[in-house]
Amino acid sequence: MEQELRRGGQVYYLYNRVEDIEKKAAEIKSMLPDANVGIGHGKMSEDELSEVWRRLLEGEIDILVCTTIIETGVDVPNANTLIIENADRMGLAQLHQIRGRVGRSSRRASAYFTFTRGKQLSEIATRRLDSIREFTEFGSGFHIAMRDLELRGAGNVLGSSQHGHMESVGYEMYVKLLEQAISEEKGEAVSEPEKDCVIDLPIDAHIPNEYIESVPQRLQIYRRIADIKTNEDASDVIDELCDRFGDPPESVEGLIKIALLRGKAARHDIYEITLQGDKLIFRINQLNMEKVAKTSAHFRGRFVVSAGAGKPHLAVKMLKGENRLNLIERVLDFMDE
Repeated sequence: MEQELRRGGQVYYLYNRVEDIEKKAAEIKSMLPDANVGIGHGKMSEDELSEVWRRLLEGEIDILVCTTIIETGVDVPNANTLIIENADRMGLAQLHQIRGRVGRSSRRASAYFTFTRGKQLSEIATRRLDSIREFTEFGSGFHIAMRDLELRGAGNVLGSSQHGHMESVGYEMYVKLLEQAISEEKGEAVSEPEKDCVIDLPIDAHIPNEYIESVPQRLQIYRRIADIKTNEDASDVIDELCDRFGDPPESVEGLIKIALLRGKAARHDIYEITLQGDKLIFRINQLNMEKVAKTSAHFRGRFVVSAGAGKPHLAVKMLKGENRLNLIERVLDFMDE
């Protein structure tokens, strides 16, 4: 702190305990009696905080003892030293965000992430602090976010079960909708969305953590699989997986097959394939009676066409022990003929 003050700069001292933050400020004042020490925390009123930021910007405060409230504060180009007490208690993404409060000018900035001397840190806390030290270059936010995701775990978002909006539309469609929304916010032209089909079946179709341990790599492969349109695309992905990670497990093969079948189904204007009892239901926007007739002739006795109220659908009864994905593939193949 003395070093920063000697060059006419200012200091953030982050102490994230409101109940005794004034005691901490007094302790720092006793060490640096000539420094003007201010306090900022979330329990202060809006007017009080505005006054703190005014005094900081105008150089009336040399050292601001504060909580994580500075995450959303105004830029102070002259504040180029940051000290965080008990940094091991904070999340990696939050540490990275707060670190960005210094270094807002041409001056060299310093950020110190401290923990209590002699304290036995948990493995997660140690890896957080190692990561914040490792990723220091400009634009490292993505790497920080990915490492944070690895440390905290991705929940079930990338596992065999999913929740929330992602559960409703599937990972691939969720990403496409997100990209479309971002383009709209940017004012960019949004192309007409491609036809898509949701296959909602109780099938194990995901990339296990033990097959691809790295979250960024797992996300990359999910995207590669989502882009599968043809048998050639599927073969390319399988070859890549074998080269990089070894033979894919059944759950990954199922994911690839579903991606391939979704593309085929969408080309036939089928927008959803579900299971009802022992029947596969193919919901379709518009019937092509010639294709339906050919398919019905092959699956005679187990094929039903419904063209009543609402959008039509096709139903195919499954035989005992019949593989669901193989049956979908056979139905779509006959519609291709």
